[in-house]
Formats: sequence, C-alpha cells, structure tokens
Amino acid sequence: MTRHLPRLLALFLTSATALLAPGAWAQEGPQTGLPRVEMTAGMHRIQAQVASTPQQRAIGLMHRREMPTNEGMLFVFEQPGTQCFWMKNTLLPLTAAFVADDGTVVNLADMKPQSLDSHCSAKPVRYVLEMHQGWFAKRGIQAGQRLRAPFFDGNR
Repeated sequence: MTRHLPRLLALFLTSATALLAPGAWAQEGPQTGLPRVEMTAGMHRIQAQVASTPQQRAIGLMHRREMPTNEGMLFVFEQPGTQCFWMKNTLLPLTAAFVADDGTVVNLADMKPQSLDSHCSAKPVRYVLEMHQGWFAKRGIQAGQRLRAPFFDGNR
C-alpha cells in the first residue's frame, strides 16, 4: 500500500479536483480552491496548494496579486520528467524548487514575473514547488536538501 501512495495521492487529487475546475482552461482570475497539503523544509512549514491536473498545472499561480509568506503551489506530475516552467500571466516573482520523488531538491530557479523565459529541472522530477522568490534562500534551503511530505518516497 505505502509503495503506491504517490500514485494514489495523484489519482485522488486528480479525481477530486477535476470536478472543481471544469472551465479552468479559460480561467481569467487566480485559482484559489485547490486542495492543500502541509510540507516542511527543515523547521519551516509550507502550506501548498496542489495542482495535479493538466488544467491546474497550466494555470498555476497566474493572476495572483498576493500570497501568504509560507504558502506556495506544488505541481504534481504523473511521472518524472524534465519539467520546464515559465511565468506568463504570473504577477509574483517566484522561485521554483524541482523536487525528486524522495523529496530532495534537485535544483532551484528564480523566475521573473510575466516572463516567457523557460526554467527547467536539472534532471527528471515529478514535483515542482513554487514559493515567493527568495523564500528558499532566506531559509538556507539549497539543492540536495530534503523537503518532507507524506507522499515523498523517502518520508514514509
């Protein structure tokens, strides 16, 4: 059972949220009703909204004018791959943490608002956590360190 937890979590989140956003592709404002998960980075708590469907991932944090300090968005993909992000229609400066299945931060990328510059994972990952730009740096969190959440392979 625990071996399949990441897949079950993704399936549950996909099923539960698909009904919440039928018009997500055409959404003009921020998406704020996504499921949330609590994560930790060392002693720091993170409240992350979970974007697990293609529509939710496509919208991400677009159109957001504000976001609480310890809040972010976790993008969950069905399988590891080279994940690339840009900031079209995203108003907040963000840092993306590209995260391996065991919760290890593979690399970090600072991203400028409303930019089409592409920022990619240094190796295939299934998770990407976006936080306010500088959030990780201010807390001394770097590539190689591990985030904690119930669904990361190394956190069971």
